[in-house]
Amino acid sequence: MLTRLAWFTVRRRRLVLAASALFAVAAVGLGNGAFGVLKGGGFDDPGAESTRAADALDEVFDTGDPNLVLLVRAPAGSVDDPAVARAGAALTDRLANTADVADVASYWSLGGPPSLRDAGGDEALVLGRITTEDDAANETVAEIRDGLGGRQGAVEVSVGGPAAVNEELRHSVESSLARAEVIAIPLTLLLLVFVFRSVVGASLPLLVGAMAILGTLLVLFLLGSITDVSVFAINLTTALGLGLGIDYSLFIVSRYREELRNGFAPHDAVVQTVETAGRTVVISALTVAAALSALLVFPMFFLRSFAYAGIAVVLLAMATSILTLPAMLAVVGRRIDSRRARRRAALAAPVTGDQELGDGFWHRVATTVMRRPVPIALAATAALLLLGTPFLRLSTGLPDERSLPTSAESRQVSERIDAGFDGLSAEAFPVVVDSVDPGGAALAAFASEVSALDGVARVEGPGGVWTAGDRAAGSAPTSDRFAEGDAAWLSVVPTVGAQTPQAEQLAEDVRVLDAPFAFQVGGGAAELIDTKDALAEGLPVALAIIVVVTFLLLFLMSGSVLIPVKALVLNTLSLTATFGALVWVFQDGNLSGLLDFTATGRIDTSMPILMFCIAFGLSMDYEVFLLSRIKEEYDRTGDNRASVARGLERTGRIVSAAAALLAITFIAFGTADVSFIKAFGLGLALAVLMDATIIRGLLVPAFMRLAGRANWWAPAPLARMHDRFGIREAPGPVAPPAEPEPVAEAAT
Repeated sequence: MLTRLAWFTVRRRRLVLAASALFAVAAVGLGNGAFGVLKGGGFDDPGAESTRAADALDEVFDTGDPNLVLLVRAPAGSVDDPAVARAGAALTDRLANTADVADVASYWSLGGPPSLRDAGGDEALVLGRITTEDDAANETVAEIRDGLGGRQGAVEVSVGGPAAVNEELRHSVESSLARAEVIAIPLTLLLLVFVFRSVVGASLPLLVGAMAILGTLLVLFLLGSITDVSVFAINLTTALGLGLGIDYSLFIVSRYREELRNGFAPHDAVVQTVETAGRTVVISALTVAAALSALLVFPMFFLRSFAYAGIAVVLLAMATSILTLPAMLAVVGRRIDSRRARRRAALAAPVTGDQELGDGFWHRVATTVMRRPVPIALAATAALLLLGTPFLRLSTGLPDERSLPTSAESRQVSERIDAGFDGLSAEAFPVVVDSVDPGGAALAAFASEVSALDGVARVEGPGGVWTAGDRAAGSAPTSDRFAEGDAAWLSVVPTVGAQTPQAEQLAEDVRVLDAPFAFQVGGGAAELIDTKDALAEGLPVALAIIVVVTFLLLFLMSGSVLIPVKALVLNTLSLTATFGALVWVFQDGNLSGLLDFTATGRIDTSMPILMFCIAFGLSMDYEVFLLSRIKEEYDRTGDNRASVARGLERTGRIVSAAAALLAITFIAFGTADVSFIKAFGLGLALAVLMDATIIRGLLVPAFMRLAGRANWWAPAPLARMHDRFGIREAPGPVAPPAEPEPVAEAAT
């Protein structure tokens, strides 16, 4: 199949390039709309109890958690001063009259409750709920910040709350993406020129990466128009598109240059390259896509979006590498090398693969490792496990305002509320009750019991306000707000932040209370609990998908049972150090000053799973590159030890260059203002470099030397299956299929 595809691409190269150009134009035209349809959030399970509670608040009571906070400060005096009180009341009215804002209440409109005033008396809160989502909500926040923020008569106003945090997160992601591209693309081009010694050769991988990125933006635009897709998937699109485009292009172009040096004419060299390196690229892409597809089993659209983007960009990079890139090579011909390199090649006699091998750096590394495989394997494994030990104390949470830089206004508002206010009214969470008398004794007794729990400042409900188990004196019933027919809800104001272990315990304590009616607990802490449960439920299925598909693809390529098992074990081992570093740096806060982020004592709940799927797929990418050359040499010589050394020498320089280029892309995302994007970029950069050095350079040669000929063994039934269905290269010299028109050898 690849042979026929390669000859078609060579013969119809101008048609292929024209079709690729049209696709790129369409992708640019429509893909730019992706930012308009992608959404923030997506960290919660849509079927969880906390989500059902939020839906009930919206659908039954036409209300919800407050997501907008105006922090009002009196520059001189107290918030109870007449001029300040008038300004605060006017500000409350202006916010209540703002489009798409509901449930507005403030210190002044509620009669001065102490929980809405700070301990010093010079700051108070105005709370509201923006009823729209995503872009519309972000536009509302921006309008409120422009119209109500800053100096407003006798007061100064700062805008915060979850809606403002989301708006600043989205803005930071977009600006970080632009900055990462400005950093990564020039550095990548310089390194490619160094690798290829040719501007023409260096430009081809960037073109492949650009095609993959543009095509994925088009896919995300189409998907975002019909389902929820996270805006954070854009980061993976850019990093993975550029990285894999370069990886696959390096492998294709390097093999093409090798075939030219072996005496093939340009068009024949293209076909030979697609048959060999193209086969490897296809297997690699399918393996990476399989690893990313495991993210589809999770209900959170944040994770599913990375699967959409990752699978799309991998398959597009693959398609561009075996279609568009060969067509480009057929046009470029021998000009892939610089003039100096072509003159050297013209003066030299054609060389065989054997003449090039035996004294390179990676050949020496492999032979050194295989002379002492046991101590080297033990030392490398012990080092990786030791570096991974911090992961044993992993603690997870959901992103909050601390993911933003300290200069972000919404973060400053949250920190001032946490430090100066008793009872976090802005973080109140709902308890939604079904089939109850809103004014009855049963609901009152339940509200009293909730208010007596540790971590509760007060409970507001249809019967009044409860504090420490007692109904507050003089609190009037508010059934219009908290009741609808035979349904009611309670607002629980905590004394602990939503993203703390104490808040999780409080949500659990409420959920286990015995009540004569059904109820659902919502809010940030309950959402975190439900998210952890959903991830734990989906994880075994995701791991099974990765293991089964990876094993099957590697078996079909190698015909071995041991090699897929070895690959799975080593690739998992390579991630231990990465996850250990993730905890040591971003959870514990080491290097936080150097990297400019705030440690929260927790890692984003989705990050370990997300990074595992992506990093595992990229590790398999390099595994397939190396294994394909080892298998090629072993099939030719039958010498396991020599095949490992030659395979590593053939791929060592390419894999090292590919890893360095991909790491540059990920490190560029380490400059992001958002801490979990920073962790994502730096963590994946470390995973790529660790895999390309310690795993490929040390552990793979050591384990393959120890296994010997058993590397290529399979039980008889599986061996017969591989003989029938295995993925093999086309044997023998290249010969064009019968066609009515001949293929010219000139590279035009």
